[in-house]
Amino acid sequence: MEKNLENVPGHIAIIPDANRRWAKERGLAPWEGHEEGAKNFEKLISYSLKKGIKCLSIWGSSLDNLLKRPIQEKKALLDIYKRYFTRLLEGKEVYENEVKVNFIGRWEEQFPESLKKIIYEVVEKTKDYKKKVLNFMLAYSGTDEMIQSIQMIHDKYGEGIKITPEIIKENLYTKDLPPVDYLVRTGGEPHNSTGFMMWDMADAQYYFTEEKFPDFTEEKFQQALDEYARRQRRFGK
Repeated sequence: MEKNLENVPGHIAIIPDANRRWAKERGLAPWEGHEEGAKNFEKLISYSLKKGIKCLSIWGSSLDNLLKRPIQEKKALLDIYKRYFTRLLEGKEVYENEVKVNFIGRWEEQFPESLKKIIYEVVEKTKDYKKKVLNFMLAYSGTDEMIQSIQMIHDKYGEGIKITPEIIKENLYTKDLPPVDYLVRTGGEPHNSTGFMMWDMADAQYYFTEEKFPDFTEEKFQQALDEYARRQRRFGK
């Protein structure tokens, strides 16, 4: 609620688990679950903008999702991305709310040129916005991010460098993002996956819900925000 605006987390990350399980329960193909999940994300992104959330990070796919899933499912997922990001590009919402849109992960290695062209255009058209930030984690793994960061530090500084938190942060995919305040994971499995945003999640609060992601409505999202507002973050004090 607006009166609790000071208790709204500045940076929320969402792990949208159980699209495939949602589809299986209904006798649908896996990609139909991803389709419903994408529709739900559109609603939640709009809702988060209304609630004054400054930074929202969405895990769209892990690296394994794109490397190990059946080819038909991968093609369907890429088609969903293409249609959704085209709507994002051609719509008004990110421009009216001055939302900078980032795409984080190794998607450039995995996506076709037609999809990358759309993503590049979204990034270019929103790069100067400063009011809100929307991050799509695509072909992303937190473990991979840390390995790449360590390799970059080694290549950049060589032997004998004193490793500091600042040096680690500036070499992460997420170097320009604030720490995560609140992780929301759907699907009933209370854990992180492949070290999702592990550095940025050091002091995050966690929220786990039984709802599979297509069923995680704006009302359910509000329940998660209300729960955050009731908590006290002590940061080890």
